[in-house]
Amino acid sequence: MDSLRIHGGVPLTGRITVSGAKNAALPLMAAGLATSGTLTLENVPRLVDTASMEALLANHGLDVVRDDLTLRIGGAASNLDAPYDLVRKMRASVLVLGPLLGRYGEARVSLPGGCAIGTRPVDLHIRAMQALGAVVELADGYIQARAPGGLTGGRGVFPNVSVGATENAMIAASLAKGTSELVNVAREPEIVDLAVCLNAMGARITGHGSDTIRIEGVDSLGDATHRVIPDRIEAGTWAIAAAITGGDLLIEGAYQRHLDALVDMLVETGASVDAVDDGLHVVANGRPQSVDITTDPFPGFPTDLQAQFMALMCVAEGSSRISETVFENRFMHVPELARMGADIQVDGGIALVRGQPSLTSAPVMATDLRASVSLVLAALATDGVSEVSRIYHLDRGYSDLETKLGSCGARLERIRGGHD
Repeated sequence: MDSLRIHGGVPLTGRITVSGAKNAALPLMAAGLATSGTLTLENVPRLVDTASMEALLANHGLDVVRDDLTLRIGGAASNLDAPYDLVRKMRASVLVLGPLLGRYGEARVSLPGGCAIGTRPVDLHIRAMQALGAVVELADGYIQARAPGGLTGGRGVFPNVSVGATENAMIAASLAKGTSELVNVAREPEIVDLAVCLNAMGARITGHGSDTIRIEGVDSLGDATHRVIPDRIEAGTWAIAAAITGGDLLIEGAYQRHLDALVDMLVETGASVDAVDDGLHVVANGRPQSVDITTDPFPGFPTDLQAQFMALMCVAEGSSRISETVFENRFMHVPELARMGADIQVDGGIALVRGQPSLTSAPVMATDLRASVSLVLAALATDGVSEVSRIYHLDRGYSDLETKLGSCGARLERIRGGHD
């Protein structure tokens, strides 16, 4: 497996660009199953996960054509099965459930795979489909769902906030007969982006960005062209990279309104963060100060930036408390950071981090997407040479990482077929 060799201790300076958001692109691509026309998506990042979704859509019989960062998705599904060998690679594959049910009245989707962080149950997706009149059963490792007469508008109340289940319900309800109300939904920017795109396709969605979404079903969805929003998690990662390396970065394409919770915390650590015309300007001001964070659904602090922020706290002045409330089992990066000299104690969903003047270089191993990039950030801030193995996790969520960081002064190289 590939690994990343990093010569650390160099402040990152200059400009770094943000790609389109993976977590926006995947549900938008799945929405291509719901249209009777052609959906053209711009700014779609080249990632392992987006390639997996392209393969899944092609498996269903759609025409999927990529031209650099533009995807054109059209045609009708000839196969309503999403098989295990495709779905196991990525949890977001379950997002085909709603559009298949909405347009074709039937779907058979394997239980998904993806990052090994907690149980991430699919029951919220199933409940949402049942609220729209679908008959759903789990059998032989598959979600088997039917709505022979089509879906009907209903009221779905989510017991827990779920981004993916909200997205599935939005797409399905857009093609249901009548009006649907979705309560306690996710408010993430990716939800808003999906609603904007669906409305461009002819859907009638209101309330996106709040905790209640109302959808008036339509008979069919049509052609649309939509540009994927910038990846706020990538932008946040680069902001933390500037802070942890003592750097000065202009993060091109970042939207501060998508990152308010992180920006507030970075300012508390002593960094300067300013919104400028083309993005965010982040400047480190000496050793960071420790601050406490608690992850929460948007607009709270993103769980997908928790590992990166923990790396920053490992070299901060003082002690910090990091509370993970969104996913269980999301501290798998802790033992690897400890190999680099970090002082972290974990008790359930809480990590206590005692900042060290510096970390030490070491060979470390990635366990999931965000954990892997936290190790990269720690290595960038550390004198000496570190090697991060199993970086296939990185390729699922960061496009051109070596090139982007290298253009800002980072010294790193991909080692093909490195040790496991």
